[in-house]
Parts: sequence; structure tokens; C-alpha cells
Amino acid sequence: MKIIDYINSIAYKIRNAMNILDSKKRRIERLNCTIKTCTNCRLSETRTNAIRGEGDLDSRLMLIAQAPGINEDREGKMFIGPSGRILDELLSNAGVSRRDIYITNLIKCMLPNYRKPKQDEIDLCSPYLVEEIDIIDPDILVPLGYYALKFLLSMYGSQEIAKADLSSITAKLIIADGKKIFPLRHPVTLLYNKDLREEMAKNYRMLKTLQSQCKWYPVCPVRRYYEMGKIERKWVELYCKGNWESCIRYQMEEKGEYHPDWMLPDGTIDKRLKNY
Repeated sequence: MKIIDYINSIAYKIRNAMNILDSKKRRIERLNCTIKTCTNCRLSETRTNAIRGEGDLDSRLMLIAQAPGINEDREGKMFIGPSGRILDELLSNAGVSRRDIYITNLIKCMLPNYRKPKQDEIDLCSPYLVEEIDIIDPDILVPLGYYALKFLLSMYGSQEIAKADLSSITAKLIIADGKKIFPLRHPVTLLYNKDLREEMAKNYRMLKTLQSQCKWYPVCPVRRYYEMGKIERKWVELYCKGNWESCIRYQMEEKGEYHPDWMLPDGTIDKRLKNY
């Protein structure tokens, strides 16, 4: 390729990326105006502010909490109360900046006395979240708490989970209808159970991993097998473009240990792949 052609191709990609971002900004501004003046349900009668999402419109990660608290309702911003301070601490310890993620709520208005959301409130408010997901188009959705997770599983046609079983899938990457979901405990949990601090800090550190794909993916045999149609997409989404630090291939590569090309990310040896 000639130098001028290469420069032109890079310029085209930059213009295209800027156009996409500009389109996202216009769409999110229109949506936020609608959210700000929403009177669809009873919560509009008791709120001060309907809280709009905040953060990087091009983020791979979208954190989804249940609803704003009293501080957020008063100031009109996401996560600024006690739970906000805990979130900032968890993100800082994970090496993740708020500026690099997108944060929003399932319910945009404060729930009186911090009660549970009613189903009709979820039904009326959740279309805003659905549109946010469509605009941001994140690679991974991170529900913070039960109701956000329950809604996402329902949205993507996955089997619902009982609240008592929430801990069994916390910090585990799930694929539902092609969408990756990574449930985490809400930061407010630490206000009531400080014994979970170490566990939650460890789980939140995984967000740093999920912000990017594995550095070995471009040259990994797993990519070649997937593009040839020899293995399922889940291997790429769960590991190469998901929690790649848990990939056995990655771990052995980092240690300089031998591993055959036909080893799958979970360490399984698939001899069928040996001939490709």
C-alpha cells in the first residue's frame, strides 16, 4: 500500500469514529432531556431530579445500579453519596477511572425510603435503559445488585435467578443472547457488611481485565479456530474478549510454559483441532 493510501485510510477511520461519537452524543442528549422531564410513573411526584447516565460513551463497560439515593436525587448526579465514595475506592484500587466507563441506573428516580422498585415502575422506566444500551453499545454489562441483574437476564431471554442464589453468579461472566453480563455487588453492600471488602475489591479488580481484550488474541490459535468455524464463539467472548486472565493458555504464555495450539482456554486439549 502506498503511503498516501495508508494515510487516507487512517483519516477515514478517524472521521468515521468521530461521526459515530457525534451521533452518540446527539442521541444521548435527546434521551437525557426526556428522562429529565419524565412523569411516566409515581416516582416523578417524590423526586427532585431524574438521574441520567454519566461517563464515556465509547466505553466497553456499562455499570448499572438499581436507583439513585437521596444525595444523587438532591444533586442530580450519579454515585455521589456514601456508596459513591466506596465505588470510587473500589475503582481506584482496580486501576479503573470513572471517566473510562459508563454508569447508569435501572430506575432513574429515587425510591422513597429506599424501598424495592415495583414492577410497574421497572416496566415504565426500563425502556430508557434499553435505549442507553443501544446507544452506548457496551461489550459488557455490569449490573450492581439483584434488580438490575434480574432485568438484564429477562431482557436477553435468560433464565431468571432467585435473589438467594445471587452470590453464586457474582463476578462470573455470563453470555445471554450474545450479550456479556458481569454481575457485581453494589458498593452500598460495604456500608452494611465490611467483611466483604476483600472479596469485593478482588471482584472489582476484574473490571480492569474486562476493559480490553487479551493482548495475545491477534496471534492466538483460538482466534484462528473460531474464524474457521471449528470452535464456538463462547470461547472468544468468555476468554479472549472477556476474562482473559482466567485463560489457561494466557497464564502459560505469560510464564513461558509450553502449551499445544489445540489447547482451549479452559485447559482442555481438543485433539480434533490438531489438523488445522
